Amino acid sequence: MEKRIHLSLAHMGGEEQRFIQEAFDTNWIAPLGPNVDAFEIMLQDYVSNKNEPLYVAALSSGTAAIHLGLILLGVQSGDEVICQSFTFSATANPIVYQGATPIFIDSEKDTWNMSPHLLEKAIIERKKITGKYPKAIIPVHLYGMPANMSDILSIAKAYQIPVMEDAAEALGSKYKNNKCGSFGQLGVLSFNGNKIITTSGGGALICKSKEMAQKAKFYATQAREDKPYYHHEKIGYNYRLSNICAGIGCGQMLVLNKHIQRRQQIHELYTNLLKEIDGIYVMQNPSPDYASNFWLTCILIDKNKIAVSNADIRIYLEQKNIESRHLWKPMHMQPVFQKHPFYGDGTSETIFNQGLCLPSGSSLTDDDINRVVKEIRSII
Repeated sequence: MEKRIHLSLAHMGGEEQRFIQEAFDTNWIAPLGPNVDAFEIMLQDYVSNKNEPLYVAALSSGTAAIHLGLILLGVQSGDEVICQSFTFSATANPIVYQGATPIFIDSEKDTWNMSPHLLEKAIIERKKITGKYPKAIIPVHLYGMPANMSDILSIAKAYQIPVMEDAAEALGSKYKNNKCGSFGQLGVLSFNGNKIITTSGGGALICKSKEMAQKAKFYATQAREDKPYYHHEKIGYNYRLSNICAGIGCGQMLVLNKHIQRRQQIHELYTNLLKEIDGIYVMQNPSPDYASNFWLTCILIDKNKIAVSNADIRIYLEQKNIESRHLWKPMHMQPVFQKHPFYGDGTSETIFNQGLCLPSGSSLTDDDINRVVKEIRSII
């Protein structure tokens, strides 16, 4: 059997071990340390816009970042939080951690992300039903594709609702030439093993002010007050990134741009190789305003045209030792969230039923991509 082609493996750049060794040599084997500080600064420099510095808290996961973000936005039991339905469950779970209710919004067809039209409809209706506006809005930059942030932010501003961007899959993606994660009051990144860069496991919260980032770090270190003894006035969490993991992140930041460039090249290669197949559509940037990192290249399959489904192709590729994956099953379709309000028109459900993620890791070769397409052509 030919070698396994994975969906998206971690891709080391070669410098990670230097930062890790430094941590061992200096005995910084702890949740904090020089690598954490350096990693935060590198991220801040990367995501900040020219005229607006941003501040970063390095955390144990993207999920932890969303949870702390909700706390910083004052989300409590009984509140409602608007959340994109077409996403991974980690976007929605922290809303429930806080005792709040997720209000799920369907996607628009161009970006597959939160529909501004349905967002405003939900805001107006929730106010009529509950007597108050939702506490926060969480759009997602799915698979690296930026959401329509201009319209989303305009609506959020009109109703004075803060926005927290889930940019877990979109490090390096740009909307109108600004980095994803830099638009909302807060932004979230993930460094899980399959992301553009990894810290083995980890995440970050992007904040508009230094004070907000310091507050995030306070809650992430068990909310210990600044006293010579352990004193706690608020509930805290063990959410800080370790110095060892941050060392991996420092090394990964040195190859981030190369990794993004390679994923974009892979997407372009898939686009060219599949463009002649009537019945397969490769997800594209909707306009020059959008610049996806193409964390994963995603396709839609029209079974009426090619007589095979996304499930058929996934199973066939697996038999050929090639990993692919269904798109995220929308949250409003998940049993755990089925009772929560949903504002939709069927867009994300249709995309889920037709979509497939193709192998896209930055360590893949052109020959690997050609092999994937060859097998897709074979089943068709």
